[in-house]
Amino acid sequence: MTTNVTLEPNDTRRLAALCGPFDQNLKHLEKRLGLQIRSRGNLFQIRGPAPRVKVADALLSQLYRETNSRDSIEPDLVHLFLQESGVDELLAQREKELAGQTAEPGSVIHTSRKTIKPRGGNQTSYMHAIRKHDISFGIGPAGTGKTYLAVACAVEALDSQRIDRILLVRPAVEAGEKLGFLPGDISQKIDPYLRPLYDALYEMMGVERVNKNIERNIIEVAPLAYMRGRTLNNAFIILDESQNTTITQMMMFLTRIGFGSTAVITGDITQIDLPRGQKSGLINVRNVLRDMEGISFTHFKSQDVVRHPLVQKIVDAYAEYTEPNSEAESDRDAG
Repeated sequence: MTTNVTLEPNDTRRLAALCGPFDQNLKHLEKRLGLQIRSRGNLFQIRGPAPRVKVADALLSQLYRETNSRDSIEPDLVHLFLQESGVDELLAQREKELAGQTAEPGSVIHTSRKTIKPRGGNQTSYMHAIRKHDISFGIGPAGTGKTYLAVACAVEALDSQRIDRILLVRPAVEAGEKLGFLPGDISQKIDPYLRPLYDALYEMMGVERVNKNIERNIIEVAPLAYMRGRTLNNAFIILDESQNTTITQMMMFLTRIGFGSTAVITGDITQIDLPRGQKSGLINVRNVLRDMEGISFTHFKSQDVVRHPLVQKIVDAYAEYTEPNSEAESDRDAG
């Protein structure tokens, strides 16, 4: 199938930004979608399988709209748009735009410093689930935005005064590391493991405001063990790396939730660092609470990864890899 796309207005600067240096953005689309794109001014010819041509048409229009507020379109933005949704979602969005319909209300997260737009269907469902449910789980591989979106929803809730405080919680278990070997008190020991949460907060609130809120206890950082015996009202609690909780710890955490509070639990069940034989509370809780009203589970896949394209391939490779038989491996090494 071949189709011609005319992008309006015919703006030389915006067209150059869309195509990128030496047409690198168009080449990236060609490679990922398996088709050909030729351009002359604001006229683009797309040739390939019909579904992919329609996707490319929609993507070009989306990216061209971005040039209205950007001086350049970087490869990472092209990648994010490619990852944003599948063929069906892109076509549905394209049909809405052609019909003059606006985006669904509440489809972005507003914080004091920036507006965050979920990427793709899973991230959008996850955002809506967090807003709708008192307890939400985000389960999937690294780079799918589970923690970042949870922090964004927490900051939005704090800015709009729907909650009084934010709690960031993490089990003190890491791959091959022991907290006892780190210098400092328990707060200083746990801080490095919460760096991704801090970075997201700094981006959405600014360093000065985050530090002031930590001093005033509006933002609290705590190891999971410190949650025992507490009841948390009017708070937004994020439990990160929850695959490293035990069954008892997960139950303890979930029963801390008080009135007016929201809890988001994130984790990746392919990266469990618990001692051998210790069952993960995250795996267990999926079976225990999966049908309970008021609780949501969002499962992310490698296709939802919004980091470097190789991250998705790495996740898939590990998922598909099977350890060779130890005896066969020994024989091979001996040979």
